[in-house]
Amino acid sequence: MDWNLFGCARRGHVTYAPDEPALRDRLMAPAADGTAWRCLRCGAFVTGGPHRSGPAAAAPLVRRGKELRSELILRVFAVERFFRFVIIGLAAYGVWRFTSDRAGIERAYNNALPAIRALYRDLGFDVHHSRLLGLIQHSFMLTPRTLTYLAIGLAGYAVIELVESIGLWLGQRWGEYFAMVATSIFLPYEIYDLVAVKVTWLRVAALVINLLLVIYLVWAKRLFGIRGGKTACQARLRSESVIEAAAESPHTGTFPRPRRKALSPS
Repeated sequence: MDWNLFGCARRGHVTYAPDEPALRDRLMAPAADGTAWRCLRCGAFVTGGPHRSGPAAAAPLVRRGKELRSELILRVFAVERFFRFVIIGLAAYGVWRFTSDRAGIERAYNNALPAIRALYRDLGFDVHHSRLLGLIQHSFMLTPRTLTYLAIGLAGYAVIELVESIGLWLGQRWGEYFAMVATSIFLPYEIYDLVAVKVTWLRVAALVINLLLVIYLVWAKRLFGIRGGKTACQARLRSESVIEAAAESPHTGTFPRPRRKALSPS
């Protein structure tokens, strides 16, 4: 699969007109309806004016190839984190509503309990060993302060998942660090929950997803200096840059390689 073409199909082409004449000529070509400019992502010449112009050193450092694939993988994790945010956020809202109207909810639960028990029997479950019903009945005995703390804790956890989702979706390095650290903090509890409490497919799946995310972020995104760290990441982007390649091409004569002061992956 050509990830560069896939990226341009989703986002559109990225063209840039450098001020340096030799490099500018290398990135443009005559076309039937005007001038075509070389896309910095897929490398194809596309008609229409350049999106931006300026010194070569100020050109956007566009993600290409494996970096686009990596971005898609992180967005899959971002969507999974967003679903967690929604579920945990709804749980926090439910606990808060329960705290403010415990009597009304308890009455509604008691009225619905016969129908719930009948449903359990029809499905072949033992209502006396239902952890869900046991948890609901136990919650009626919790103090308002305990429920408030629980709602605050769930809300805080939901916010963490939301920040992870946003950071991973945007592909920002701060988001990668935040997701890696936040996920790692909860790994010991998830392992303890499996070993000391009960093994369920949902808990195993959550642990596997979190482990994969941590390992992928540390290894593929080179966090904490692994495999060269941020410097190696930027060097890889530069090595795949269309402008960098054009600057080093023998067809451009002795044109110097652009010296970037600040890199802004796109």
